[in-house]
Amino acid sequence: MAKVVVAMSGGVDSSVAAALLKQAGGDELRSSSRFANARVFDVVGVFMKLADLPNFKKSEKRARKIAKILKIPFLVLDLRKKFKKMVIDYFLKEYKTGLTPNPCVICNKEIKFGLLLEKALKLDADFIATGHYAQTNSIHSIRQEIAMAEIRRMEPVKLLVAKDKNKDQSYFLWMLNQKQLKRVLFPIGDYTRKEVEGLAKRFKLPVLGIKKSVEICFVKTTINDFLKRYLKPNPGQIIYSTPEVRYRVIGRHQGLAFYTIGQRKGIGLPKGPYYVLGKDLKKNTLIVTKNQKDLLKKELIAKKINWISGKKPELPIKIKSKIRYRHKLATATIKQFSRGKIKVVFEKPQRAITPGQSVVFYLPRRQAGAGEELLGGGIIC
Repeated sequence: MAKVVVAMSGGVDSSVAAALLKQAGGDELRSSSRFANARVFDVVGVFMKLADLPNFKKSEKRARKIAKILKIPFLVLDLRKKFKKMVIDYFLKEYKTGLTPNPCVICNKEIKFGLLLEKALKLDADFIATGHYAQTNSIHSIRQEIAMAEIRRMEPVKLLVAKDKNKDQSYFLWMLNQKQLKRVLFPIGDYTRKEVEGLAKRFKLPVLGIKKSVEICFVKTTINDFLKRYLKPNPGQIIYSTPEVRYRVIGRHQGLAFYTIGQRKGIGLPKGPYYVLGKDLKKNTLIVTKNQKDLLKKELIAKKINWISGKKPELPIKIKSKIRYRHKLATATIKQFSRGKIKVVFEKPQRAITPGQSVVFYLPRRQAGAGEELLGGGIIC
């Protein structure tokens, strides 16, 4: 019997993931073809305490309750200091330099699939599991996921998008490596959110109707409110830019950290709307426009590139790409730019390409076989 540590947040997805692993192969699910001949895992639930906020306290209480219902051991991992250093401090540092970071990507790499995996291995676990909507190695059911777990230790792991494209979270996993992925299970990757909610009812888990979690777990209200608590305002000029009118001063900003590319609300200028077009960090100026077409760009430069396979593909290569989580996949070509950096050239211009955000690459379905395969990603310069 293999041992698996499940990251439990107290929400629907991670709770069902734990239930699937606990019940796989049991009497309740033998009738389902998805679970035929599946073996049972020795499951341990772990809650990661990341911050001293009410939402974490409530989540821990729910996760503990779910573990009790499932009759699995439950541990609390206090990662507050390391989470602050690795994620929150990174978040503030990037904003301070005028960038717009994605803390969830860093958290997945360093915390959920980093420190949690380290802890799991110390507990003699074979795998960790999460409630992420993603799939690996063309696996299309928990039964196959389990059956292939040992094989995956020897073969390269492919990371695929989830069955539920609207909930797919592969975008946030582009920084993972083979060492991590060989130890990971995604039990709900082959289910839609509706099916997951149905399983929660079937398992009689009291997790339905829970208020949706905030986008960034350590931010209580808005990002700007959070930033203003830690970053000193550094006011400067707002410059209006159009092809006809270049760099005309039309106002004052509160600090470049409080604005992001494409932003419309909160700029504080009359006779709008205006859109944030760019930032001049050296001159501490915010550049705005009234024409949304000015936000369209056909290429970007990315750094800190990670390839899921561990091997860089031969460039140039045609791929599908996302420049933010809710962005539609766009056809593009990756080219070598300089050492450690690449250029991504899109077939059609993309709106509000934002430095600090992640650009993620997928192999098109016809080339990947069973579904879109996540090749890797980078940080937009």
